[in-house]
Amino acid sequence: VYVFTDRGFFFLPGLAFCYSVINGPTNATVLAGSEARFNCTVSEGWVILIWLSNGNPVLTVSSSQGAFETLDRFTSRNYTSSNGFTSELIIHNTQLSDSGKIECSVQQANGSFAFLSVQVNGSLSIKNSTLTVKENETIEIVCEALGWAPAPDITWMTNDSFIDKSRYVTHQSQGSNGLHDALSILTLTLTDTEILTCLADIEALPNPQNATVTCIFVNST
Repeated sequence: VYVFTDRGFFFLPGLAFCYSVINGPTNATVLAGSEARFNCTVSEGWVILIWLSNGNPVLTVSSSQGAFETLDRFTSRNYTSSNGFTSELIIHNTQLSDSGKIECSVQQANGSFAFLSVQVNGSLSIKNSTLTVKENETIEIVCEALGWAPAPDITWMTNDSFIDKSRYVTHQSQGSNGLHDALSILTLTLTDTEILTCLADIEALPNPQNATVTCIFVNST
């Protein structure tokens, strides 16, 4: 068996026994810049456990010497219980490029893997914070979302109610950096003063990001 450490790869003889992964890592979705954590529990008798990110070894744990942490952003915590040994991989300051397959591998055993999705919370804005709207005037409100991954889901609200999707159109584009922009245009005619809210949402956000504009209705009479 070849083992990855800070001194490169080396061969460990005598590892002919078969051990198993009892509980492997589970899928995770996190915001860029935060931590991602994965657990892998293996049966007793294990000798070497290797964590891989997109096929590249990033951390090795030895039953006799502990963890070999060779990359600053990849660290581990270890737990031992009656169920076996659990290695927790911690990825610090996650980056968009970290998205992909996270695998826990033990010698002579089938590896177990999960997928990491790193998402980016971009900016959201409406150019004007207040607008004056006249009677029978049709207005367009533009909401701009910049630098997101994946492209955010855009919705609109007036006061506390969602606006029908037929009232607005959203255009999306992707830049060379892999980030997405979105431009949503709401068209409506008001009969009263209203607070309009544009919301942008991705899975990793606990709550949608929002931008608001107050439309002050002025009766022509």
